[in-house]
Amino acid sequence: MPPENNDAFAQLQEQLQSIWTSVSDNDSFSHTSLIVPSLSVDQEELSKVQGASFYEERLLFALIRLRNPNARLIYVTSQPVHPDVVDYYLQLLVGVPAAHAKRRLQMLCLYDDSPRALTEKVLERPRVLKRLREWIAEHSPAYLTCYNTTMLERRLALELGIPLNGVDPVLLPLGTKSGSRQIFAAAKVPHPAGFEDLHTEDDIVEALCRLAEQRPTIRRAVVKINEGFSGEGNGVFNYPERKTDPVAVRQSLQALEWSSNQENIKSFLRKYRQMGGIVEEMIDAEEVRSPSVQMRIHPDGTPALVSSHEQVLGGKTGQVYLGCRFPAREDYRLMIQDHALRIGQVLSRRGVIGRFGIDFLLTRSAEQDWQVHALEINLRMGGTTPPFHALEFLTSGTLNAETGIFCAPTGQEKFYSATDNLKSPAYRGLLPEDLFDIIIRNKIQYQPDSGTGVLFYMIGALSQYGKLGMTCIGNSPAEADELFRRTVALLDRETDTGEHAHGELEPLFDNPVYME
Repeated sequence: MPPENNDAFAQLQEQLQSIWTSVSDNDSFSHTSLIVPSLSVDQEELSKVQGASFYEERLLFALIRLRNPNARLIYVTSQPVHPDVVDYYLQLLVGVPAAHAKRRLQMLCLYDDSPRALTEKVLERPRVLKRLREWIAEHSPAYLTCYNTTMLERRLALELGIPLNGVDPVLLPLGTKSGSRQIFAAAKVPHPAGFEDLHTEDDIVEALCRLAEQRPTIRRAVVKINEGFSGEGNGVFNYPERKTDPVAVRQSLQALEWSSNQENIKSFLRKYRQMGGIVEEMIDAEEVRSPSVQMRIHPDGTPALVSSHEQVLGGKTGQVYLGCRFPAREDYRLMIQDHALRIGQVLSRRGVIGRFGIDFLLTRSAEQDWQVHALEINLRMGGTTPPFHALEFLTSGTLNAETGIFCAPTGQEKFYSATDNLKSPAYRGLLPEDLFDIIIRNKIQYQPDSGTGVLFYMIGALSQYGKLGMTCIGNSPAEADELFRRTVALLDRETDTGEHAHGELEPLFDNPVYME
């Protein structure tokens, strides 16, 4: 990228601090928020996620910004969002008539369902760029929010002349699998034994052999592509009897296990050569948990806690994100929050701003209390971002950073169970209006008076894929779990065809350990 572009981008980003301060200090500050929910990730990896094109709907919770009566919001998508879905969110805005909010909302569809990043589609349409500039000029200042940031989003910010509310893409290597391990080391946060900055099959074989020398009792390791996400791009390696023999290890590498049925060793090694990756031990213990912590670094460089979650992982290798509970368990919540803050401080010193998440592995045995292992940093929004947005959207509450507990304005503590992977063959063919009819007739929608209920998202994926997301909010963990179970049972009953298959989600709403 030419130096002048770097200078121009830096000047744009300087505007973000004043906009952020004004929005934070004045709930009627006049501005425009442009949302481009592009999944600007490797499209081959993204194709492994069913209904990925509808993940653009996950940021509709950003409509919360329309609570400000002087805010404008522009939301861009590849495919049309059903108008009933937009109305569904707007009618939940507390204290703001839906009609008033709708007048300040501009939905812009590109009518392009090709498997490419949304930002790329915007950039190749000069008339769309011109239209966006005109809308922004009518109600400036403005800023750009995206699901993740790449050079595409950087270029879009430059084209529109507005700052990007996210990490500068030149810093993205800090959030790769290799970069994460380096940041953990700098923050002095425990992480699995392993090796980073690998590229070839020979690198992988050598690293696996060296790892076995360090850990003689090791049984399994994980081979990760640097830019994989949601567990895709992670291969589980089972050690042969001769753990340090390069010939035996290379042969066993051919039997690497992935969550996706679409993956094979040839394509995996090709991606590995392109992106690089790591090898690290797969830690086995009597008890294992997979919590995460979500952070934000403000434009002034201040790291701040957003939330913590118990993640539910599944798939063939147990590496795929299926859902979460909020917050993380009390017996280690403060510990992982402290580690996350230390990681945030290192990232802040490196110049990172915006949202990011950190995945942890917690292990416990009869002889040892909980041990922390940081696994990876995601310098973007993630699967736990939409449900927490839903909680903010619906309750107007805040998180107590000292306890990690979220409270409504009344002081009532709030909890939820959530998934973006609720799916069944029987749900296919349900239109948004069918879903709304079901939830209204059965009274499971969110109720402002009790502050409990269900909010659905990714509704557009329902008809074609039989898949959607939901956040079940309760006043206790037990209430949130029960609401989750009841909602799944209701949808199954309403679409009774005998085709339901929710086995992989069982840990999300039937986990007595969490309820201890």
